[in-house]
Amino acid sequence: PHESQHARPPCPSPTPGVHSDSWSSTISSSVVPFSSCPQSLPGSKWPHQQYHVVRLHLVILASVVDSYEGRNEGAARVIGTLLGTVEKHSVEVTNCFPVPHNESEDEVAVDMEFAKNMYELHKKVSPNELILGWYATGHDITEHSVLIHEYYSREAPNPIHLTVDSSLQNGRMSIKAYVSTLMGVPGRTMGVMFSPLTVKYTYYDTERFGVDLIMKTCFSPNRVIGLSCDLQQVGGASARIQEDVLSGKVSADNTVGRFLTSLVNQVPKIVPEDFETMLNSNINDLLMVTYLAHLTQSQIALNEKFMNL
Repeated sequence: PHESQHARPPCPSPTPGVHSDSWSSTISSSVVPFSSCPQSLPGSKWPHQQYHVVRLHLVILASVVDSYEGRNEGAARVIGTLLGTVEKHSVEVTNCFPVPHNESEDEVAVDMEFAKNMYELHKKVSPNELILGWYATGHDITEHSVLIHEYYSREAPNPIHLTVDSSLQNGRMSIKAYVSTLMGVPGRTMGVMFSPLTVKYTYYDTERFGVDLIMKTCFSPNRVIGLSCDLQQVGGASARIQEDVLSGKVSADNTVGRFLTSLVNQVPKIVPEDFETMLNSNINDLLMVTYLAHLTQSQIALNEKFMNL
């Protein structure tokens, strides 16, 4: 259960091997380690903690698969940043975003400016989410992975590396998480050992609903499933509750009954003909306001042209 993967980062060289421009930073894996890159994501520091469990939200898997399916032509894999929160002995990955990159045999180029801007935008929406590490599609850890992991080590004291086997090597999508540990003889070339972590899946109620809906496509002949409207969902749930109560599977709950009654009473009682008349009247008002706005704009533009004559 404690399998580890080993990789050795390249030895430093006095000759810089990092080339920065407005698009990306390119790191030659035969020249210099990734830590020499001068660019960095904005501050995402949290206290150094030892943890053994990664709690992964289901939306992360959907996002990784989506970015892999939409990858550039010829790209072997995709990478991205993992965001979430840190607990006492575990981390919870709640969000992520892909980061454009290019790889060749001797170098890897990562769009760090894009990663910086994306994290700044995420902070405005979810300020409590921190950089936890990064993900990559594939079933193994490569030499380039060591370089990229070294970069994320400057954004989190002990970043996690998540691998998602999108190629289905063993007939299933293998998902693994690792943390890195330096190993070697002091004063000599140091290597990196990736130790596995326990991955547990968690979800919000809204995420579970989406996954359940996607799972229904497995039984659909055309692999397509439609999303029912809110009233259909409430009606179906009410019918199931009523059947379970009548059959004795569950006991009657007055709170649920009051909630359903309140929900039904919120629907306005209106004659269909009156509703149609009201809707048409509002549409006519909207079209009139739009027409007057365009007319005013044309008058202003025409007046400006006369003033410039």
